[in-house]
Amino acid sequence: MTAERHELHELVDELPEDQVASVLADMRRRRPQNEGKTWSPEFFGIVDGADIPADLATNTDDYLAASGFGRDSL
Repeated sequence: MTAERHELHELVDELPEDQVASVLADMRRRRPQNEGKTWSPEFFGIVDGADIPADLATNTDDYLAASGFGRDSL
């Protein structure tokens, strides 16, 4: 961490509570935006098809265990 960033952290910690909201709003405006990046990430929705169990989200551990995930390799 640079000396400037460390000083910024210290100054933020010393802010009076009534100034936090306005400083936070200013920092949010200054934050670089994720230009060119859109939701959803590339991996999102890669599992698709009619053979996917309807209860996959609620029974993930069972399906992983059935496929051998978590077992020590021999």
